[in-house]
Amino acid sequence: VSVVFDDHKEFEYSIPIVVVGAGGCGLSAALSAKENNSEVLVIERDSTPLGTTAMSTGLIPGANTRLQRAAGIEDTPEIFANDIINKTKGETDPEIATSLAIESSKTIEWLIDNYQIPLSLVDSFLYPGHSVMRMHGTPNRTGSELMGALCRAAERAGIDVLTNALVTDLYSDSNNKILGVKVLRTDGQTEEIGCDALILACCGFAGNPEMVEEYMPEIKEAEFFGHPGNKGDAIKWGKSLGADLADIGSYQGHGGLAAGRGVPILWPMIMEGGFQININGERFSDESLGYSEQAVKVVSQPKKIAWNIFDERLHELMKEFEDYNNAIEAKAIIKADNAAELSALTGINKESLDKTIKEVEEMVEGKRKDSFGRDFTIKPKLESPYYTVKVTGALFHTQGGLVVNEYAQVMDKNKVPLPNLFAGGGSARGISGPSDWGYIAGNGLLTATTFGRLAGLSAANLVKTDK
Repeated sequence: VSVVFDDHKEFEYSIPIVVVGAGGCGLSAALSAKENNSEVLVIERDSTPLGTTAMSTGLIPGANTRLQRAAGIEDTPEIFANDIINKTKGETDPEIATSLAIESSKTIEWLIDNYQIPLSLVDSFLYPGHSVMRMHGTPNRTGSELMGALCRAAERAGIDVLTNALVTDLYSDSNNKILGVKVLRTDGQTEEIGCDALILACCGFAGNPEMVEEYMPEIKEAEFFGHPGNKGDAIKWGKSLGADLADIGSYQGHGGLAAGRGVPILWPMIMEGGFQININGERFSDESLGYSEQAVKVVSQPKKIAWNIFDERLHELMKEFEDYNNAIEAKAIIKADNAAELSALTGINKESLDKTIKEVEEMVEGKRKDSFGRDFTIKPKLESPYYTVKVTGALFHTQGGLVVNEYAQVMDKNKVPLPNLFAGGGSARGISGPSDWGYIAGNGLLTATTFGRLAGLSAANLVKTDK
């Protein structure tokens, strides 16, 4: 992976806009560019476009969407931006957070109206970090379903997606203007394609162990649950071009990957009253702060595992999510009539388990305060029979990267946009602050779809202007 500088480089054929990566960001960018009358080529390393998006829940936050208004939910971009800034403890770019919050509802309605993406409001519970219900997802709440809908939209729009094709090199002139790309096919053949604008939508570097160890060593022991193509290519190219980088130690972790099953146990289980214990039967954190920061806490427990404790009410609630139904099919969910049976089935210390269940009940009743600061009084007490699932901490994707402005233009270290380079999703700096604790649900797909849409529009406008 490199940038080749050659002021006199020529290509046999060129296309106005090239997009690297056909995940949620890349396809959003391509759809946006195409509808703004620019020809676009998407280059994808896999045989089928999936990306990190396909491994997610496919939920996208939007503030003041018509779906929220129809449900009687009052939300504004200002409220959303404040949620983002508060979760990051003020350590994200407030202008970018505000810009994305403003654009978020446009993205949701654009996907629904222009491309028939079947999004609906998730109104059954509130995700950590969000002050109102603003998550929107496809019927089964899966990223693969979202990707299927985006792929069908791209096909209807007549967008060319070149699969089984890996971009290995960029060509640039001495002023850091991108001239084209070099592509490696699976049969070993290479080809060179010229372009007037380039959009990097090839995610981050969570699948690159060396970069993870360099930039976020605290999570290196966690299981990687992401797309194997996340090797940091965009960041490497950007550095060669003098692009600015920020929040490079930021990432989305997850404290609830079903151990040995590779299925995420989503956080509504926790937010609606479930809790986590280690093998010793002890709680070790305020689980409600967020699933991202919980990953490191779980990995630091004995054997790097924890157990989610919940009940029939939560078991039924979680069936809304395909991931949870997959966990049931994988026999990851354990049911026990009482705490003694739960201990026998899992090996969790019985005395500590009894003590913890009793203490949580007292917290729900307001008779005890949680030493970790969690408020249990707002949700019902767990009732037997109990359920549990063994989980580990996982690294999903990185949140730091190339600094972009509100038009998704990649910026240099002097805060000047590079001539014709754009980025979104995991390739760009997100809005999650410098670490794992700033991530709120949907940050990844917010920057993927919205920066993708804006990158496509900006690139199309640039190409028109150049002509």
